[in-house]
Amino acid sequence: MDFQLTTLCYIEQDGKYLMLHRTKKKNDLSSNLWLGIGGHFELGESPEECILREVKEESGLTLINYRLRGIVTFSDGNVYEYMFLFDASKYEGELIECDEGELVWVEKEKVLEELPIWEGDRIFLRLMQEERPFFSLKLTYEGRKLKSSVLYE
Repeated sequence: MDFQLTTLCYIEQDGKYLMLHRTKKKNDLSSNLWLGIGGHFELGESPEECILREVKEESGLTLINYRLRGIVTFSDGNVYEYMFLFDASKYEGELIECDEGELVWVEKEKVLEELPIWEGDRIFLRLMQEERPFFSLKLTYEGRKLKSSVLYE
């Protein structure tokens, strides 16, 4: 069994999210899907330190105004991942080329309705857009198929 700690951030600007189209990593379970910006903790990091570092590394942006929105637990029976979910509304810097895929500003509605994203991402993105208070969400997958979701508020 594998245990992972990760972060994910949805950066907002003018009704759009900064999305990463995952096209460059080999053996990527998220290949060709669209995601927010984030990644794995380094030893000793807090969730805030991790998201600030990951956003800077992947996008070149420095978050100024960000908040922790929830914790998402992923399970597929072999891997358990605890993801700290953030959003951000203010940043500094200019976008850089990402070595994991293409960074694109996408209208929020298109993210939910048109882009190929993980099914569970649609659940927590809706919760974020509804301005729900801090939440915990458990998502159980089999491969790329969502088997169950449980929301704890």
